[in-house]
Amino acid sequence: MTYVLRRAELEDLPDMIQHESEIFGHDAWSPELMVAEVSHPMSYYLVARAEGTKEFAGYAGLRAAPSGGDGGDIQTIATLPTHRSKGLGRTLLRALLEEARNREVQDIFLEVRADNPTAVALYESEGFAVIDRREGYYQPDGVDALVMRRHDEGAQGGWAR
Repeated sequence: MTYVLRRAELEDLPDMIQHESEIFGHDAWSPELMVAEVSHPMSYYLVARAEGTKEFAGYAGLRAAPSGGDGGDIQTIATLPTHRSKGLGRTLLRALLEEARNREVQDIFLEVRADNPTAVALYESEGFAVIDRREGYYQPDGVDALVMRRHDEGAQGGWAR
């Protein structure tokens, strides 16, 4: 399946909010948090729709300084269950990594549920490594979070150029 990615706009929030709990269950963000996140000046959010039908398929977000900050965070990668295992998660992740590179961010961080081996494997295959574990981070389930980091030597962030 082919997907069309584009920068999220406030008009996309109803779709994002509608599917957030379906995708994340107990870990879902509140509508207020999603509005704040998508509209934050350092946020870069993408929405994905199936090509041709324009069916909503997922979204992803990065938070990083517009240019050369210390680091950036992958805030979320969300794919609807009907669009999983089709490469959409990897496509969204790579698009966020490209934006981080454009912003000259060398260190990119994310948190992932320790009980999500599919996501962990995806991140590891794209150069992320576990650097910490936060016990009981995801509530109310009490599931640990793995903190992962990717260092991009090609980005020109930091003080020296």
